[in-house]
Amino acid sequence: MTGARPAPGSGHHGPIARLILLNGPPGVGKSNVARRYLDDHPLALLVEIDALRCSLGRWEDRPETRLVARSLATALARTHLQAGHDVIVPQYLGRTEFIDTLGGVAEECGAGFHEVVLMDGEAALAERFRARRAQLAADGRPHPQTDVAEDNVDEVVADAVERLRALSAPRPQVCVVPVRSSVESTYRALLAALEAR
Repeated sequence: MTGARPAPGSGHHGPIARLILLNGPPGVGKSNVARRYLDDHPLALLVEIDALRCSLGRWEDRPETRLVARSLATALARTHLQAGHDVIVPQYLGRTEFIDTLGGVAEECGAGFHEVVLMDGEAALAERFRARRAQLAADGRPHPQTDVAEDNVDEVVADAVERLRALSAPRPQVCVVPVRSSVESTYRALLAALEAR
């Protein structure tokens, strides 16, 4: 699928746009897989909620920027889906409230909603999470993940894995995709999961 569809009222029935939530614990590689999705899907939109939050003034000391960033993400997704294009949102969400919001936006726009969880072992996740934090710090880029203390990384990862397992178990619509040896192979597994739905 190209991710694009004709404008409403055109009389032509093309592919249905997708809203893909790429959930998963910190360090699993959500953003990398999402960017790979863009390579094959012209005009698909990557909506990075953390990047939106970091674009708000004084986000570090204003907790309400979390909700503002989610509102902005919702508006972006709605506008782009209404234009007939795919939207992919790589974001760890351990509760269902915002997931349900995204699902409602997809339904409102006549788009497909795909709830995917990328998953890996806790040791590998913690290692990648530490490497990501180090890279962000080296680049001098502000990001919420840099607020996690080194001593708390294992705990944060374990908590995220536990929350996602509890979240996914009673929700048959959730598709769990194990991380493969490379971004490309994980991306291919994601595509296969999307096509199977």
